[in-house]
Amino acid sequence: MSAQSPARWTDPERQELEERVAAAELAWLSMDVDVQTLRVEIDNFALIHHELLGPLYARLDELDALVAEAVAARTGLPEDRRRAAEARQQVEELPDLDALFDSVREKRDQSGREQPGQGQEAAPPPPAAPARVRPGKEAQRIYRELVRRAHPDLTTDPAEQQRRAEFIARVNEAYAYGDAAALEGLAAEWSTAPEAAPGVDSPDRADWLRRRLDWLTAKIAETAAEQVRLEQTPMGELLALAPQDPDRLLEQLAEELLAKAAERQAELERLLGGHPSADGHSHGHGYGYGHGHGHGPAAVGDNGTDPNRPQESHTMFAQIPTADAAAVPADAALLDVREQDEWDAGHVDGALHIPLGQVIARLGELPDEKLYVLCRVGGRSAQVVQYLVQQGRDAVNVDGGMYAWQDAGRPMVSSGGQEAFVL
Repeated sequence: MSAQSPARWTDPERQELEERVAAAELAWLSMDVDVQTLRVEIDNFALIHHELLGPLYARLDELDALVAEAVAARTGLPEDRRRAAEARQQVEELPDLDALFDSVREKRDQSGREQPGQGQEAAPPPPAAPARVRPGKEAQRIYRELVRRAHPDLTTDPAEQQRRAEFIARVNEAYAYGDAAALEGLAAEWSTAPEAAPGVDSPDRADWLRRRLDWLTAKIAETAAEQVRLEQTPMGELLALAPQDPDRLLEQLAEELLAKAAERQAELERLLGGHPSADGHSHGHGYGYGHGHGHGPAAVGDNGTDPNRPQESHTMFAQIPTADAAAVPADAALLDVREQDEWDAGHVDGALHIPLGQVIARLGELPDEKLYVLCRVGGRSAQVVQYLVQQGRDAVNVDGGMYAWQDAGRPMVSSGGQEAFVL
């Protein structure tokens, strides 16, 4: 009869503490990953929101000031003059958002790239704006795994915490830009690194577990508070409107801003009473291309097909390069920024189709040659042209959009083979 080794005795209280600490660590790390993901999404959304919609917000502020000044010039009332002065001051005192976001990019780049002993070296140029709001599924998977394995607070050794903190900074940088390949390389690097772990047989283990549990409980509360704070920021609340499709949300916001700008422009034209404005354009013959008469914006997401909504117009972007539809060369590179249903109804054969909300994410698909940009009547395309020109690209807005293209007798095709028309 063989002798059996006695079962190892385990303190029930300590075993319970081990399990509670393990559960708390898992809960906190999951929350921390979720909060970091939310922070990345909000930061990227804010950058893209500024770059894509910033010109429209600036134009709205300018139109508000012009309307207020026109009212003051008509009435001469002190209160109207005060409002006009305040509106103009708001335009003049707008912060330099480009410089602000550039500094954010530069700080994030330095925090991720600077190594000990290299602080005096010249910082690398700020990285380009993120191509999309949300990192891809593969990047999210690798990031979660890396954080679970390498988080600094999984160890109590100061040297090991420092090593992990520097490593996680590199992980966060790669994740912020959705760089799955870089994350894969970091995962391979970590898998070969030695990891320090506290001993399980120490007589002080139970006391350490209690302190660890208290710390994790406080950390979970702190992380939850940070999540609430992020969700309640202006960009967090915006992103919550369409968390699964933030790029579409940007497009909807652009449509709303175009409608508001159209209303302001129409109001300014009425106040000017048909007299030429300072830019030399006549402002007394309505707004748009025969469809809108200032009845207010349509519901978000209707692709701009409501005939009662103010129409987008190139007059809101008079400073950008424009071309008549009839004068566009037959072999020109064309970019159509309308929605899929508009494209399917009728488009120019051979044109590149990228909806407005996807332009920034798909900049790499644009040809290097001179690009003629189309939408329905010229408003959305003008917004894209303004952005592309700011990026140093040679882009031209097709005046009047597809309506003008159709009126000029230029050829169109539909996706389904039926007779093409402008939707």
